Amino acid sequence: MVKKAPRRTAERILEVTLVLFNRFGEPNVSTTLISAELGISPGNLYYHYPAKDELINSLFDRYEQALTELLNAGEDVRNVEDAWFFMHTLFELIWQYRFLYRDLNDLLSKNRRLETHFQMILKNKTRAVKALLGGMSRSGAIQIDSREIESTATSMVVVLTYWLSFEYVRDPRHALEAENAQLALLRGAHHVLNLLVPYLEPSQRSHLLQLVEAYTRHDQ
Repeated sequence: MVKKAPRRTAERILEVTLVLFNRFGEPNVSTTLISAELGISPGNLYYHYPAKDELINSLFDRYEQALTELLNAGEDVRNVEDAWFFMHTLFELIWQYRFLYRDLNDLLSKNRRLETHFQMILKNKTRAVKALLGGMSRSGAIQIDSREIESTATSMVVVLTYWLSFEYVRDPRHALEAENAQLALLRGAHHVLNLLVPYLEPSQRSHLLQLVEAYTRHDQ
């Protein structure tokens, strides 16, 4: 049997850091805790990542790259089913890097690089949601005045961006634990798409309600 090559230390450090940040929140995780969890010396950790901000930035770079690729799919959305899958996939990615959203304001106040990049992320999210609305309008899935697209897209992006913060405030001790992931993602996708209800064609509105009901039963 061919032995697998050991994973590079830098990769292992990022993986464990992401788990700890997601579990405890970035402000509550020290480099000492990270090195102890890995079973390596602090010096070994500093060799790969000389400062905690470098860990945060490296994880953020991965998130930003994955998000950019995913947002391009907004242009392919034509109906409620497409929109449901798109939003649920977005929330799955956000959940994977949920520490960024749990401690978003704190991170932005301390990290100038994240501050500027998150502004671009908001613009890209808005662009993707506007493309989604445009595609659904052209296909007849929604009836929306072009003058309402900007404000509707902005409202959807606000919910998309701050939903996990809302979940955390509702239940700080349990909301962001892994076992609660599916219901949190379901509620997030539902509330974002619920903003489309006034504009949905009747059969599309019914289909959205059916999707929510089906997923809710599945995850209970």
